[in-house]
Amino acid sequence: MMRWIVETSLNLKYLTIVVSVLLVVFGVTQFRGMPVDVYPEFAPPRVEVQVLCLGMSAKDVEQLVTVPIEEALNGVEGLDIMRSRSVSDLSDVLLYFKPGTDLMDARLLVQERVRAVTSELPVWASSPFMIQPLSSTSRVLKVGLSTKAKDTQTLIDTALTAYWTVRPRLMRVPGVANVAIWGDRWNVLLVQADPKRMQERNVSLLNIMETTADALDVGMLKFSSGHEIGTGGFIDTPNQRLGIRHILPNLTPEELAQMPVALPKGRAPVFLRDVANVERGTQPHMNGDAVINDDVGIMLIVEKLPWGNTLEVTRGVEAALEQLRPGLPGIAIDTTIFRPATFIEDALRNLSTAMVIGFVLIAVVLVFFLFEWRVAVISIMSIPLSVVAAGLVLKVTGQSINTMVLAGLVIALGVIVDDAIIDIENIVRRLRQHRLAGSTQSAIRIILDASLEVRAPIIHATFIILATTIPIFLL
Repeated sequence: MMRWIVETSLNLKYLTIVVSVLLVVFGVTQFRGMPVDVYPEFAPPRVEVQVLCLGMSAKDVEQLVTVPIEEALNGVEGLDIMRSRSVSDLSDVLLYFKPGTDLMDARLLVQERVRAVTSELPVWASSPFMIQPLSSTSRVLKVGLSTKAKDTQTLIDTALTAYWTVRPRLMRVPGVANVAIWGDRWNVLLVQADPKRMQERNVSLLNIMETTADALDVGMLKFSSGHEIGTGGFIDTPNQRLGIRHILPNLTPEELAQMPVALPKGRAPVFLRDVANVERGTQPHMNGDAVINDDVGIMLIVEKLPWGNTLEVTRGVEAALEQLRPGLPGIAIDTTIFRPATFIEDALRNLSTAMVIGFVLIAVVLVFFLFEWRVAVISIMSIPLSVVAAGLVLKVTGQSINTMVLAGLVIALGVIVDDAIIDIENIVRRLRQHRLAGSTQSAIRIILDASLEVRAPIIHATFIILATTIPIFLL
């Protein structure tokens, strides 16, 4: 096989040159659209289904939510492994499909089963939802948000800005699957009941809860089956019809504290401020916490889709943040906390450096030792041609360019440089020997024999290296 390849290339030398040039040009244009990641996509297709069950214990979540969902999802086409996790307030079912299964088809099949079982779940459990498809190494960037001037920009304001402004803009970047917020703080009214003052005024916790609910929402009315919240109806006048719209009150802590809790006979009414402390604050249970620049802040976790390009997603997110930066004067944005694209850029830079060094080594060895500049040019061209050919093989097989592939290409460049030097040196030596001996053998035959002389040891050494390294990786 090797003899046929070398002999055909020598007989069709002009065609070989044209095909090589076209291969390099075509390969360079194809590289720009290839996905680039830190590691290859090693995980099988998976679909994750979650159900929020606020107020339910882990045992109840397992019996009333997780088990019905597992029974409904059993037997889905292509399903390989099903795992579940039941904790307080949350049911999580994870399905791994067989390699080669189309992820979007699997999600459609799961969605059909989940929709059928939704009516069997408890009414106080939220509707099941599927987590967006994520890459094996889904996190492409961690963005830290912190306040520059705490007197003008509070952490609550920063959290609201992250949720309503920054996150929606980042979700528009192609390839972004989700942007999780850690340390988000909502501006809420806190009613902190004081048991001692409640006992002195003979007020129960139920009184405080009902008073707060009636003031901020519609109280117990939303639990009545005979009423419907949302439509206010209308009022007809002699001239027109006026629509009624309910507007929930936006109370300050001082206004809420003046709400009466109890009306004892013969005594002054008991207000909310008499039995509780009312103030603005954050929700008691936060979704994690974040430390940015040695201080409490907000962290955005950007996750990408399985087919997303890490470099393009990272650069798209950074460009979006730069567009938002002028409109966020009181917020400091830090994108250097966790940035896998940096490793990819370093790997690409190392590969470029290795190629340049390979060019120089070949030029130095062949020009100064063999005194043939044409031979040096031919050998130098073997480096980009080999790299482009390897890249096209990755493109055809659907693989991505990652740090492991780049590391392999850097190592392979050493073999290519060594092969080019040894091959050319042996060919030149054989041509000189036949010329001095007055041989009538054709130059093509001499080049073919000289090239095959060094091909066999190189192939034999390659197989030895593979035989010794592959078991190590398998272990």
